[in-house]
Amino acid sequence: MTHIRLNRPEAMNAITHEMHDLLDQAFDAFAADDSQYIAVISGAGGKAFSTGSDLKDGLNAPYPRGGYGGLAERFDLAKPVIAAVNGYALGGGFELALVCDLIIATDISSFGLPEPLVGAVALGGGLHRLPRQIGEKRAMDLILTSRHVSAQEGYEMGFVNVVVPADKLDATLGHYCDMILKGAPIAIQTSKMTVQKGLTQGSLEAAIQAQNSYPEFVKWRNSEDAVEGIKAFTEKRVPLWSNRSLNELD
Repeated sequence: MTHIRLNRPEAMNAITHEMHDLLDQAFDAFAADDSQYIAVISGAGGKAFSTGSDLKDGLNAPYPRGGYGGLAERFDLAKPVIAAVNGYALGGGFELALVCDLIIATDISSFGLPEPLVGAVALGGGLHRLPRQIGEKRAMDLILTSRHVSAQEGYEMGFVNVVVPADKLDATLGHYCDMILKGAPIAIQTSKMTVQKGLTQGSLEAAIQAQNSYPEFVKWRNSEDAVEGIKAFTEKRVPLWSNRSLNELD
């Protein structure tokens, strides 16, 4: 597991231009490391995941290749990313959490897009991801009012996966990682990319018809693990995932 921590607790982990570049580099390294299957992003200090962009740094600098936080426009990252939120996740911090595949939040956490209160607009993808994740009307409520919502309300809206006490965050995070790691990495990654690409199709029928052509789907079909999983099941043993193509065995 790769753990990426936003480490400016004195500034509520507000993100600077330098941090955008460092995050981009960290996610580049995670994506390229074949031994790492899950990334967790969290905030230091126990008060905030992140309150978004550091306004003292200005708002006009371009984001790195991966987009806001090095992650918002990284559409080719097949590996799962989990946001461990403890405290405020506001503005760009909320947007960064929304990029992640799962959000595990403590019961003291809160979320919001308050950019209009300082004359700004959320440019890290939140205006597009939030309505896709919770529906247009609920998203417009948060976007237009700039209000904060609790982790429990986020759970009820559907963008938070689980709410736990702060002292249970690490254990819950470990439990989710353990569950994910039981699956074949290539199957997990193919599942993630099939969901994401399918959501861009015009209909359910189109999504199902297109999935066989996705590169990730083709790679999984021709993987050793697609065979190993069934073999292990029939032999009543724990599968040994290799994350290799059958062609590599020739």
